[in-house]
Amino acid sequence: MNNQTYYELYRRSSIGTALTDALDDLISEGRIAPQLAMKILSNFDRGITEILAEKVKANLSFKGHLDTYRFCDEVWTFLIKDVTFKFNGQGQGQNPSVTADKVKIVSCNSKKPGEQ
Repeated sequence: MNNQTYYELYRRSSIGTALTDALDDLISEGRIAPQLAMKILSNFDRGITEILAEKVKANLSFKGHLDTYRFCDEVWTFLIKDVTFKFNGQGQGQNPSVTADKVKIVSCNSKKPGEQ
């Protein structure tokens, strides 16, 4: 088995939060050990990272006003205001756009931690 570590960013997504809540319930009920929950979350981190890299082919562009940016521990964080996103998906006849008042973007190195 691979001992490679993966970013835990996707744990804060809706599916990651649902998984964490379900695991917390199972631990509270004594149905699984906390160590098993941590192993499941590690597998989730690996799986979601690999699947998104392999399966997602669409991309988007965005334009807005950069409010704040930060670089800490190899992670960029951008706070952008008045953002317009334009989607460039494959197979779509049109390129829809979405606007938002404020967006936070967290960006990590594409190489996994510890990889050269």
